[in-house]
Amino acid sequence: MAKNERTGNRKTREQRNKIRVPELGYYLIVTDTEATERCYFNGLHDSLPYELQDKLVIRVVETKTRDMIDKCMELTVYEAQYRMPWIVFDRDQVKDFDIIINEAREKGIGVGWSNPCFEIWIYAYFGSMPALLESWTCCSELGKVYESRTGQKYSKADNNIYSKICKNGDEEKAIKIAQQKLEQCIRDGKFKPSEMWPCTTVHELVGEIKSKINKVH
Repeated sequence: MAKNERTGNRKTREQRNKIRVPELGYYLIVTDTEATERCYFNGLHDSLPYELQDKLVIRVVETKTRDMIDKCMELTVYEAQYRMPWIVFDRDQVKDFDIIINEAREKGIGVGWSNPCFEIWIYAYFGSMPALLESWTCCSELGKVYESRTGQKYSKADNNIYSKICKNGDEEKAIKIAQQKLEQCIRDGKFKPSEMWPCTTVHELVGEIKSKINKVH
């Protein structure tokens, strides 16, 4: 059989890529934690209308803090035309916090940082972002609020954490609170993320994803 006959029904690489491309985007989220962020963003994706879950992909990858940028670059080298890389991490005890953020942005990588920790973003779902400087204090105080609102103990490894905070909190209000805190820090002359607390930019990533969904659903 001639070669052109054998390959006549095969799709070109361009056609195959076109089929794979999610219409609403492919979000690649690289984080340095093993549980919280993965559970949260997987839950966010699972919450999307079923018919849209294949149209907006969220892939969460864990690695070491200093390797997040390299991992993003490695995973976007192929099909970079539609993958949207983000790193999501906390100030916590990260010495090069500001350096990592600046380097990522220079390379076109979105950054969802939290100061002091990711829990300050979850806190916003319940109506506030208190001035808690240390991660352990933030987690402890969130635990109290979380239990009073959900009736359950807070767990970083809870696969249902996203649905629980949405059910018992307010995501739209959380985004507004986070944006107000960010703007307040800037008004106060704080421009380094390490100096901006309580503060987060995770809401920018979540808001972007939700705005795409709202436009088509």
